[in-house]
Amino acid sequence: MKAIAQNEYGSTDVLTLTDLPEPEAGPGGVVVRIRAAAVDPGVWHLMEGTPYLVRLMGFGVRRPKARVRGLDFAGVVHAVGDDVTRFRPGDEVFGTCQGSFAEYALTTVDKIARKPERLGFDEAAAVPISAFTALQALRDRGRVAPRQKVLVIGAGGGVGTFAVQIAKAFGAEVDGVCGTDKVDLVRSLGANRVFDYTREEFGGGYDLILDTAGNRSLASLRKALTPQGTLVLVGGESDGKWIGAVGRNVRALLLGPFVKQKLRGLFSTEDQDDLQTLRALVEAGKLTPVIDRAYSLAEVPEAIRYVREGHARGKVVITV
Repeated sequence: MKAIAQNEYGSTDVLTLTDLPEPEAGPGGVVVRIRAAAVDPGVWHLMEGTPYLVRLMGFGVRRPKARVRGLDFAGVVHAVGDDVTRFRPGDEVFGTCQGSFAEYALTTVDKIARKPERLGFDEAAAVPISAFTALQALRDRGRVAPRQKVLVIGAGGGVGTFAVQIAKAFGAEVDGVCGTDKVDLVRSLGANRVFDYTREEFGGGYDLILDTAGNRSLASLRKALTPQGTLVLVGGESDGKWIGAVGRNVRALLLGPFVKQKLRGLFSTEDQDDLQTLRALVEAGKLTPVIDRAYSLAEVPEAIRYVREGHARGKVVITV
């Protein structure tokens, strides 16, 4: 099969389109013919091996343990192991795997679900990782509730576009912060008010702030919260080579016990129940992926560079 592989950490120059053996299902595995995959900022970090903390988290200290990048996908079941009864060859599915930038990938039944009928393969591939993050940040860490006043910073990005829609689905009043070129998009997703960060600052009185951008201080974010409001920090970029944006999460964790506001970080997880929740939201018409552009498998390096620049409107996908 064709796949985008890497043998060492580095920039997109370490990625090559190469031939690799097709994976085998084994007793409990599911081999999927990838039809589309998605690119998220985490792909860059795993490719480059920075911050160095990611290497110590089991991804390989000197070189990546997994040669093929990519987590999200949508495709068709190609083969199943003897112990698999929930899926069979020909089923259209979406979810996560290890190495979706390839023609075939190996996954397990707990990481996939049937593809929403409302979505094509490109759209379905855009959902899992970013929507997991938005859902878990708002529901689990933020405890979002009806009629709450919610602010999503980075509302035009991959996580942000899902977060605006999910917060609305939970009955919250949602405002968004984004760049000039994304204002109309964020408004179309249901945001009550959209702040163009190049021209204006947002106000205060928010019960919940979800910050996906990572370039504002804790002090400024806390000023925009109610006295007992909740701040959830997701991702963000930093020049720190060792812990990167995790440093701000650590500062929030240390400050938390001394203030009434709730300051929380998030490391999202791949969860079968949450995948089914997202599928239900999609089928109910409450969640629709926003696709900026699509690239071919051979263009994965270019796609990663584009996402790295931080200007993508919603998600970037790879059509395989």
